[in-house]
Amino acid sequence: MLLALDVYYRKTYAVAVGVIFDWFDDKSQKIIIEYIDEVDEYIPGEFYKRELPCIMRVIKQVNIGELEAIIVDGHIYVEKDTYGLGGKLYEQLNQQLPIVGVAKNSFLKNKDTVKEIYRGVSKKPLYVSTVGIDSNTICEKIAKMKGNYRIPILLKELDSITKQSIIEN
Repeated sequence: MLLALDVYYRKTYAVAVGVIFDWFDDKSQKIIIEYIDEVDEYIPGEFYKRELPCIMRVIKQVNIGELEAIIVDGHIYVEKDTYGLGGKLYEQLNQQLPIVGVAKNSFLKNKDTVKEIYRGVSKKPLYVSTVGIDSNTICEKIAKMKGNYRIPILLKELDSITKQSIIEN
């Protein structure tokens, strides 16, 4: 099983969502939603300080021993040797579980740590990075996930649930 995570913010609060699924599912097996009343300010270059506490609230509701990996909406590295959100999560979990970063945009400073994947008919790539697991294997799996477009169905569903949940709060 996999856990994919996303967080959406308003000025002083956020919603963190996790979906549990297997690589080639077309529907999530479980959805976890956490509402966070207070979030830290965004600090440029230190996004993880804002996001990590939110996603940890979702992770605490999951038996991580049953997971193959966690997928975050973002990057493992912000620079070649400097962890971003994914790497910081890997450290937070004491390197017990591989982390996969799937991002819609790239950074200039982390190009050596990211692989581009083109899915479906899209001319734009997804930017995939990993820690604790072979990146080539993960890229093959992400390329084969359900969906005919750039973003796999379940990651698109995660994004929609997250945005809808913030509106309802």
